[in-house]
Amino acid sequence: MRAIQFKEYGGPEVLNLIDAERPVATGKNVVIEVHAVGVNYADTARREGQYVVPTPLPYIPGAEVAGVVTEVGEEVTTIKPGTRVVTLLESGGYAEYVLADERSLIPLPDQIDYQTAAALPLQGLSAYHVLKTMGRLEKGETVLVHAAAGGVGTIAVQLAKIFGAGKVIATASTAEKLELAREMGADVLVNYTEEDWEKQVFEATGRKGVDVALEMAGGEIFYKTLKCLAPFGRLVVFGVASGEQSKFNPSSLMARNQSVIGFFLPQIMRRPELLLPSTKELFQYVVEGKLKLTIGGTFPLEQAQEVHTLLQGRKTVGKLVLEPAGK
Repeated sequence: MRAIQFKEYGGPEVLNLIDAERPVATGKNVVIEVHAVGVNYADTARREGQYVVPTPLPYIPGAEVAGVVTEVGEEVTTIKPGTRVVTLLESGGYAEYVLADERSLIPLPDQIDYQTAAALPLQGLSAYHVLKTMGRLEKGETVLVHAAAGGVGTIAVQLAKIFGAGKVIATASTAEKLELAREMGADVLVNYTEEDWEKQVFEATGRKGVDVALEMAGGEIFYKTLKCLAPFGRLVVFGVASGEQSKFNPSSLMARNQSVIGFFLPQIMRRPELLLPSTKELFQYVVEGKLKLTIGGTFPLEQAQEVHTLLQGRKTVGKLVLEPAGK
């Protein structure tokens, strides 16, 4: 089968199209013919050797895939060949076929195509659990969503509204991206390339601050976001897109009873009681028309280098999807 692999850390140029051995289903595992695979910032961090946990070499990236089950292991009891599914993997998604545990599979509703399915799990679950599980969002509270035109951001803005947020403040770097955030339901739009953006956020809350802030940039964005928190506010960190690690004095949180919380999706993936119900809930929102996914582009597998370049160049809106040739 064809797959994308890197043997050393570096820029998009280290991604190479290779001939790999096609997996075989055994035990509780199934083989999925991949029709669509989602591309994420985590994939670029893996490629650069900057991920939260070590990335072994050689490595085939890709965490979320949608496709059709073609083979099942002898111990599989819940899934049959021909079933359309979506799943999250630790690695290996940039390929024509993948191996997955039957317990991780979510059958796809007929109304959802493969591209939409691949665009939802990682970023949808991240937005869901950052807001609800870690951010503990309550009805009527104010939410700050950075990079609100991105894959997680567009979903987070919508979910915040679905979960009952009183006000959603969205930041982005261009007028076009801010307009998309508005279409997703954002109440206040702030361009974070402006030096005083944190003051604009604070003023938009009546100088009370935000109750929940989603932060994935690091560096200066992190420090300014801290200034936007209300008493009892929760800042959830789920990425370091800038590559700049942040340092702060934890005792500075004490005066206003604030929290800085870390989020790492693989920990949710290891908890089926958290993973499966939330995934089904997200797909139900899509089927009901409550949640709209923005597909920024679909590309053949061999254009993985180009896709990583586009993603890191912040020239995209919404989710980028790779499709194996001929699918």
